[in-house]
Amino acid sequence: MTEDILTTLKILIIGESGVGKSSLLLRFTDDTFDPEIGATIGVDFKVKTLAVDGNRAKLAIWDTAGQERFRTLTPSYYRGAQGVILVYDVTRRETFAKLDNWLNELDTYCTRNDLVKMLVGNKIDKEDHELEREEGLKFARKHSMLFIEASAKTRDGVQCAFEELVEKILQTPGLWESVHKTRGVALSELSETGQGGCGAYCSLL
Repeated sequence: MTEDILTTLKILIIGESGVGKSSLLLRFTDDTFDPEIGATIGVDFKVKTLAVDGNRAKLAIWDTAGQERFRTLTPSYYRGAQGVILVYDVTRRETFAKLDNWLNELDTYCTRNDLVKMLVGNKIDKEDHELEREEGLKFARKHSMLFIEASAKTRDGVQCAFEELVEKILQTPGLWESVHKTRGVALSELSETGQGGCGAYCSLL
């Protein structure tokens, strides 16, 4: 049953090693959390179908290793992506400081100029925060990104992060119509204001 799938989207999850990229992915796709999860070796890949505003999209989600030694995988990993989730750890300021490097990599390797970016401050369940929400929000505004804080451990913000990213992609027809060859889909079918029950994100694009 694929006839009700509007399109297939390629989503990337990037960020420094240990910020919780794989945990966010597992929470979203399998609703599981493993506190002992190891570092990703190379690239992981999962598929999940998501319904947003009555439209069903199949997400091909790529989770990459944050370690430098795996960066040779980068060009093919970025190619054709329509959305990216950039993750930092709110308890480790150095992971926030490296965000500019990841954005530079996006600019270098991404084949689309209009891809949608979501900044996620992960691990808000922990008490030893080194970053306030306002710092993430300011960075997101500066770089025209969506923003949300989340916790893969407690589920907070995880579903919303992916839903809002996909919603924004679907509201940018040039990102997906040419891929799926579905020129007949009316823009009026996509909600311009539907924000679900999240409320914790800031649409900045």
